[in-house]
Amino acid sequence: MTTTITTTLRRGSSLRGVSSSSNCCKNDALALKALMGKRRSASSSISFPRNHEGGRKKQSSFVLKATNEDNENATLATGERDSTTSSSASASTSSFDKNLNKFVKKTATTFAPSSSGDAKKKKNPAQKGTVLYQVFEVQAYLAILIGGLLAFNVIYPSEEPTIARLMGMWSVWMFTVPSLRARDCGAKEKDALNVLFIAIPLINVLIPFVWKSFAGVFTADVLLMLGVYYSKNAPPFGEEELTVAEPSE
Repeated sequence: MTTTITTTLRRGSSLRGVSSSSNCCKNDALALKALMGKRRSASSSISFPRNHEGGRKKQSSFVLKATNEDNENATLATGERDSTTSSSASASTSSFDKNLNKFVKKTATTFAPSSSGDAKKKKNPAQKGTVLYQVFEVQAYLAILIGGLLAFNVIYPSEEPTIARLMGMWSVWMFTVPSLRARDCGAKEKDALNVLFIAIPLINVLIPFVWKSFAGVFTADVLLMLGVYYSKNAPPFGEEELTVAEPSE
């Protein structure tokens, strides 16, 4: 009887040990599952920000592309506006130059010496290569030489203003420009001479208010003549036009 009870107690204790061990295994398994769940949740929580960052990168790339396109469109619009402004400015400048040239041409043709009557319809006899052409050229350059000597008080020197010095000061306008206009010259040179015929009197009247010098005014006339010829690209600074100007101009 005693042995039976002892055997039964041993079996019960062994069963309790087995059940406790099984419970420990279950607890370990549950702990492992919980640990794995935590790792998965951690990995998922880490992966979400990466996807979010990728979305931000894609969104920022789209924003940058849109911004670049807007900048390109703005640049094109600005370029079109600049081209339109420059074209309008050039058109206004060209129209102003045309109107100024017309005014100068009309004024010089009205007041400058020119042929009239039947001679106005005929061809200018002072063609290049003729004796008359050379006479007008020599007369123009000789007027500059003698006028300079008079203006600089070399010929008929005097300490006071004289008629000789006054004529020397005006010699470019009175003799040189009309002699050169009398020749059969190109359109560029004719245009330059028309400008000089109007500009030289303004220079000769305005400069004495600032600087009372016959030589100074004469030098200004010569420099103005060279500058106008250069700006018009007239000979000797440029080539002559193939078509000559009309004799009446």
